Amino acid sequence: MKPKELLLKWIDAFNSADVEAISSLYDDNAINHQVANEPVHGKQAIKKMFIDDFATTKMVCIVENIFEDGNWAILEWRDPLGLRGCGFF
Repeated sequence: MKPKELLLKWIDAFNSADVEAISSLYDDNAINHQVANEPVHGKQAIKKMFIDDFATTKMVCIVENIFEDGNWAILEWRDPLGLRGCGFF
């Protein structure tokens, strides 16, 4: 699967708050590093992070741009309140 295809699956799962689908996209040794938080290591810890996050608030990823470069996909996003960010996958 190309990086952009994987990212589109991730966005669909995220916007559906589908923790099982999201976590299935991560490698067992993946690291999720949000700028405001300590890195989360491993698929199971990332899954727990999403369970906790989705339990506390409704999160929505509105795509602004997706770029693909080799093995990387880059997402520029915003949420309905105007918070903006980017992610590297």
